[in-house]
Amino acid sequence: MSDNMLSPQQAAPPSSRTAIALTHVELTWIEKKIERWLRFGRRAEEKILDRRRSISSFRFGSIFAFVRWASNDYGTIVSRMDIVRAVEPGAPYQTLPFVSPGGEILLRVDSWPKVERVLLAIDAVEALDIDPADAAPEYWRHLHNRLAAGHEPRPYARDQHTAWLKRRSITL
Repeated sequence: MSDNMLSPQQAAPPSSRTAIALTHVELTWIEKKIERWLRFGRRAEEKILDRRRSISSFRFGSIFAFVRWASNDYGTIVSRMDIVRAVEPGAPYQTLPFVSPGGEILLRVDSWPKVERVLLAIDAVEALDIDPADAAPEYWRHLHNRLAAGHEPRPYARDQHTAWLKRRSITL
């Protein structure tokens, strides 16, 4: 063995962090200009880049709500919200700005009135003492479809949540 080679005892063990592929969300907060923030979700990691920017990371299967808002001198130019499930490596995914690599989009709305309706629906889930990140993905799809069609969505119910938890427990 030459002097330039590491002995097996000196070699650093592979990091367990690199073995876990995460979905990264770039967040920005510039008051009254650009606001990209999370309404809910369980972060696996968070990296603060500076006082206005950070990157939140999620393990596959995690559900999070990502809100994007921007304005210029004439008013609001972007008002969007996406509820996304992080996917496992190798699984198909949909691309989304500021989300790397992407995820399974469960809900996507544009315009402040629809974003506000989704925020109220999230509040209603929380009023049931249920973390929105634990709510059934089908509910977020239902909410998306009803809002897109201009219909009134059904509220999330505790028995619906119980059924989801039972279904999830047998598939894991």
